[in-house]
Amino acid sequence: MEANKKRAAVASAVIAYIQTEEEALCLQQLQAGEAQKAPAPAAAPAAAFKPWGFSGRQEQMQLRGLMQLKAFQGWKMR
Repeated sequence: MEANKKRAAVASAVIAYIQTEEEALCLQQLQAGEAQKAPAPAAAPAAAFKPWGFSGRQEQMQLRGLMQLKAFQGWKMR
């Protein structure tokens, strides 16, 4: 008698699990269908990293710093 109860409990648990998986799959398919119908907003393209431009800007900042220290005029640093 007890073995039959255990089998029934296992069978009902498996059936419940399968039903929830099927419902989740149906919801995913519905959401995917709605997403395809609605136009997606256009994303702005990401700016690409340009190492030559970065090094050029870095060099300009270094030169400005040297000019502020008056290294080009021959003044000693204070």
